Amino acid sequence: MSNSDSIRPTNFVRDIIQKDVNDNVHGGKVITRFPPEPNGYLHVGHAKSICLNFGLAEEFGGQCNLRFDDTNPGKEEQEFVDSIKEDVQWLGFQWSGEVRYASDYFDTFYAWAIHLIKNGKAYVCDLSPEQASEYRGWATQPGKDSPFRDRSVEENLDLFERMKNGELDEGACVLRAKVDMTSPNMNMRDPILYRIRKESHHQTGGKWCIYPSYDFAHGQEDAIEEITHSICTLEFQDHRPLYDWFLDNLPVPSRPHQYEFGRLNLSYTITSKRKLKQLVDEKVVAGWDDPRMPTVHGMRRRGFTARGIRNFCDGLPVAKSGGVVDVAQFEAAVRDDLNENAPRAMCVLDPVKVVISNMEEGAVEQMTAPAHPQREMGTHTMPFTREIYIDRADFSEDSSLSRKKFKRLVLGEWVRLRSAYVIKADEVIRDASGELQEIRASLVPGTVGINPPEGIKPRGVIHWVSATEGKQATIRLYDRLFLNEAPDATDEGFLKYVNPESLKVLEGCWIEPGLIDAQPEQSFQFEREGYFVADRFDHSAEHPTFNKTIGLRDTWASKTN
Repeated sequence: MSNSDSIRPTNFVRDIIQKDVNDNVHGGKVITRFPPEPNGYLHVGHAKSICLNFGLAEEFGGQCNLRFDDTNPGKEEQEFVDSIKEDVQWLGFQWSGEVRYASDYFDTFYAWAIHLIKNGKAYVCDLSPEQASEYRGWATQPGKDSPFRDRSVEENLDLFERMKNGELDEGACVLRAKVDMTSPNMNMRDPILYRIRKESHHQTGGKWCIYPSYDFAHGQEDAIEEITHSICTLEFQDHRPLYDWFLDNLPVPSRPHQYEFGRLNLSYTITSKRKLKQLVDEKVVAGWDDPRMPTVHGMRRRGFTARGIRNFCDGLPVAKSGGVVDVAQFEAAVRDDLNENAPRAMCVLDPVKVVISNMEEGAVEQMTAPAHPQREMGTHTMPFTREIYIDRADFSEDSSLSRKKFKRLVLGEWVRLRSAYVIKADEVIRDASGELQEIRASLVPGTVGINPPEGIKPRGVIHWVSATEGKQATIRLYDRLFLNEAPDATDEGFLKYVNPESLKVLEGCWIEPGLIDAQPEQSFQFEREGYFVADRFDHSAEHPTFNKTIGLRDTWASKTN
């Protein structure tokens, strides 16, 4: 169960399942499924569906199947199958039994298609796609029957067999259900059951050259697996009458029921697989797992934790209508989780050297600090030396700056170094161009963990790293990929909203030496900078690499106001 169970809101699907369990419907069993198509990587919207389907099964002591709806071999790859399995497990769930595939049931689907033909409820149609579209009509205009609708059972069986045997070309014909061309529901106007696709399949190889449509496969998969509650997103609501029509007209072993809920849409975020693929193909991002992508792989690499994602999804309403959730709400859930669980450390992103004149050269003092200010997570030690780095933005020569506006180091004044001494900035050294090269300072003895003597009032507290014992690192600063709140409001032009500042790579940053031993995917709060994660692929002791997950606070509100 998720850590957020105490705040998980009730919802209509849970209420339905609870009533079914109480009334002993389905023998009291609860069997759900998560049925992705393996034609891309999972995104944050899928994470909500995963949490809902697996979470409800866990809650009611049932099971959740992982089933791939692999009916379109031209767009599906084993890479996507493997990534989806990895994502489900990383999020903390385990499917029941073996992984299932629509292709496991292709023989059954074929037999059931023949069943429909023999009962006069399916026919082979030779209309071209353009002709079929014309015959289908419009939402406000009924369709008209295909001229091939009244073929005999014998002719349809022969043609369907020839389709299966590869004797007909792709696009030459399709198998359609004989439902109602005048139905106000466009999905009921003699939908396609099978298409000819002479392509190898990642599971069945070259066995088949005809493949079932999603609509034909979906409900039958549910029935074969004895799914009790088939939970889909709202775009499938208009497909439910067809879902039920197939169940009514086929010898299925069980009778599942489909329920629809509003999918997760986030502001400033694209979740269309087609558009995500376009970002990858056009190299706007570095791949499906680019930390700017809303894919589970991308969020994971950026440092979003599985717990944070689950807490967010569990806290969302499950409603019968759609809507857009502010991405700041998602970021807040991730930030809250990292604030509670990420140990603290120090990193200087834009270093300027400070030389402490009253400290002996070569001396090293070990400063100890708690790994977390509110939790028992042990301590970490940081070497303190005569030469240290502080962030360039933490120093000013302008002594007229008020203490309220600038709580950092000012020439001629004092500041506290985090978990170390109070120091005073005495002098600045510049290079030939006038650029600040070095700050000369002096420490106040006896001020480690102790207030300085009366009359010495530090402006604030800043972070630091030893210039001689610290390590250099690559830091990748990630930000939202899109500048527009609704970048995919139209089918075209969303790329013009790509944020050119969504990635900045900083070399020559300085980290405390213990961070080189961080494990890939280990998260930290870099004090006063934000939350960062050791890159799961590129980080090593020889080449420390950290990705910025999120800032300490939301700064986008001020950007957009």
